[in-house]
Amino acid sequence: MGLTLQESIWNKYIKPTEREAGANVGVELEYPLVNLSRRPVNIPAVQEVVAGFAERFQFTRQTRDDNGNLYSLTEPVTGDNLSFDCSFNTLELSFGKEVSIVLLFERFVRYFEDLQEHFRRIGHLLTGLGIHPYYKYNDYVPIANDRYRMLYHHLQSYKEYPERHFHHIPHFGMLAAASQVQLDVEKENILQTFHTMNRLEPFKAVLFANSWLVSLPDLLISRDVLWGKSTQGYNPHNVGMFDTDFADMNEYIEYVSGQSMYCVGKQGRYFHFKPTPLRDYVQTERITGQFFADGAWHTADFRPDVEDISHLRTFKFADLTYRGTIEYRSACEQPVNATFSHASFHAGLAEELDALTELLDADTTLYRQGYSASELRELLTHRNLPSFIDRKALSAKLHQILELAQSGLQKRGLGEEIFLEPLFDRAERLTNPALEYLTALEQGTKIEELIERNAALDSHIRTRKELL
Repeated sequence: MGLTLQESIWNKYIKPTEREAGANVGVELEYPLVNLSRRPVNIPAVQEVVAGFAERFQFTRQTRDDNGNLYSLTEPVTGDNLSFDCSFNTLELSFGKEVSIVLLFERFVRYFEDLQEHFRRIGHLLTGLGIHPYYKYNDYVPIANDRYRMLYHHLQSYKEYPERHFHHIPHFGMLAAASQVQLDVEKENILQTFHTMNRLEPFKAVLFANSWLVSLPDLLISRDVLWGKSTQGYNPHNVGMFDTDFADMNEYIEYVSGQSMYCVGKQGRYFHFKPTPLRDYVQTERITGQFFADGAWHTADFRPDVEDISHLRTFKFADLTYRGTIEYRSACEQPVNATFSHASFHAGLAEELDALTELLDADTTLYRQGYSASELRELLTHRNLPSFIDRKALSAKLHQILELAQSGLQKRGLGEEIFLEPLFDRAERLTNPALEYLTALEQGTKIEELIERNAALDSHIRTRKELL
């Protein structure tokens, strides 16, 4: 007799946390790859750069798409990976888990400086913006493999749901970039972490906003809308924040059982289909899905199985993973000279979880004003702060949160608190990279200068490197 859905959810998400958590950090950084001549990315030239990088740094585990292009390569000792996310418009650097963010930073600098030097030679550049600055010049063609081809086709299916208020940018995954961090978690801390980090999201919106998009001019964080108002958000339980505090682990498992499947690998094919809650999916006799083969999309039926939970893909701001970690996904990519600010922020706060919980539960700067955490997050993604917010009080609260993060990093004893430096300035001035980018554009700064500014491993970060 097979496992029940609840048992499968427990085995995938909860069982890996039934051990003493380490202090490991995993970091994923996505960067727009910009062709400075305002043309689409030159894929053959970029492939030469990537092949050279693989040879110089011994990234020997390599994967190619159906066109023969390298799109993922891994260094086998550290587990560090270079990949392209969704399309060749975005390059991602992810790092094998490590206790020290300082060590990750050192590896990042070596990789990034090498890539930047060689990309400049072909008229390209990696930059630290959450929206591709030259998105209107790009081609929007998914990487030619089953996963990305399926994902883009799924996102394009929004037209099949006219009753839903979806946006009309199904290629958003090829122009948006994020900074993500995974931290080890123990079972006993999961629910408190969800509770507290959910309440932290409005404050994070103020600090980390960096995805301004022309078609959403009032928003400093367009990513929330791009994901939430796409077919990824067909089921709200798959995206964004938790709108409930879980009383116990069983309630969390019920929440997961209400999240939707929309893709699965079956019979050597990669199907996508109408998003279906897990609890309904496993009880359905047959599902009709679409798959790509021989240059065209086809329709076929398949039989669901509880083991298909391995293909459940969600995009919560804080999500429990099969690795025994919580992944934090709500932050836009940051300017390169603040590239590890998001990871260090979360690593520090994880060490001060009880104090952070107490601070946020007692907050009246944002909370107890008649708004939920998700409503506050939405309000604070806008350029102008709501009138009920006292700016001085908000700045002071952000400083308190950052001081907790700093204290937590000092407890880790690895010298990581230096990566918080840019955030204290943002808290003081109530600014963020998106607001500074938009203000500079309005003051006549050329976009080329802003691309360079956000791409710079400047003297400030080089000084940190020397100190480390």
